[in-house]
Amino acid sequence: MVSSSSTVIENISALQSDGLASLAFFYFEIEDDQKKNRRGLLSSLLVQLSDQSDSYCGIISYLYSTIYDGSAVPSDDALAQCLKEMFKFPGQPPVYIVVDALDKCHNTTGMPSPRDEVLKLVVDLVNLQLPSLRICITSRPEADISRVFGSLTSLSVSLHEESGQMQEIVEYIESVINEGPMTQRWNAAERELVIEVLTRKAQAGST
Repeated sequence: MVSSSSTVIENISALQSDGLASLAFFYFEIEDDQKKNRRGLLSSLLVQLSDQSDSYCGIISYLYSTIYDGSAVPSDDALAQCLKEMFKFPGQPPVYIVVDALDKCHNTTGMPSPRDEVLKLVVDLVNLQLPSLRICITSRPEADISRVFGSLTSLSVSLHEESGQMQEIVEYIESVINEGPMTQRWNAAERELVIEVLTRKAQAGST
């Protein structure tokens, strides 16, 4: 999945370099407090987009200087509204948002949980139905994520259901175990067992 998102970013970056698109991407990381919730996502996207357009920069400046007079921290809802205003601003090139590893956003604390808040944001952005907005999200098929994306059936693709995707994963596992310098010390039975266990976990959507 990481490889897929990296390829997407590389392709869009070519359009960005030619001034034909704006690009912002975000990786959820469990270990980083700034990269595992909705606020981290919103803040990152706003900073990246405002750096690519004077118009976008003006929108975020208005948020801080006019509404809050620079003396208060904007709420998550205010940041989300600011992002929506950027997407709606006329005369701008298409905007591509790439969000990687959504499943790493916590789903165990709070009501709603951090992941619930991110999923709601995604649905809100999709419901804007803006022709200039493209969103690419990668994730393992966790139940809550699959349920939300299932309501966007025409806009989602499950790589986990593609036989070719699974075959590539299996081939990668086999190459790492059979050709890795550390695993060369293992006997054939040990290598086969590890390959079998990792393959089974991959098929189940486990890490």
